[in-house]
Amino acid sequence: MKPKMSRGKVKSKKEGAKKMAIGERIRQLREQKGLSQGDIERTTGLLRCYTSRVENGHTVPSLETLERFAGALGMPLYLLFYPSDEPFRVPNQPPPKSLEELAEEESKEGTDARFLLKLKTLVEHIGDSDRQVLISLARKLANR
Repeated sequence: MKPKMSRGKVKSKKEGAKKMAIGERIRQLREQKGLSQGDIERTTGLLRCYTSRVENGHTVPSLETLERFAGALGMPLYLLFYPSDEPFRVPNQPPPKSLEELAEEESKEGTDARFLLKLKTLVEHIGDSDRQVLISLARKLANR
């Protein structure tokens, strides 16, 4: 038994283009980075013709595929959906405080900021070999 096909309203090319803006964004970012569709194919395993279909709005990629495009472009996934080169900011969010400003607060964040400022001062005065040992230790702790 064949599945029934819906006979809804046919969308105009213009309406479809609005929904397919992700392809235009992928092309824009790829070109900004100086990458060819072949470069994307080598990095992601997605065929050049598939990338072309996405960029021209003929195919809607899955979220998994979008993650592959983002990885090939060397950026977080959300930037594929963010249509600006300006840094992303949440509306009505105050600018972030500097470490020095945080250190003036009487809170856990203030205590942590004071510790980091003291550590920064101490690290500036140690030799290169000791600095390398400290960095190595920090990396090992971060990988736990």
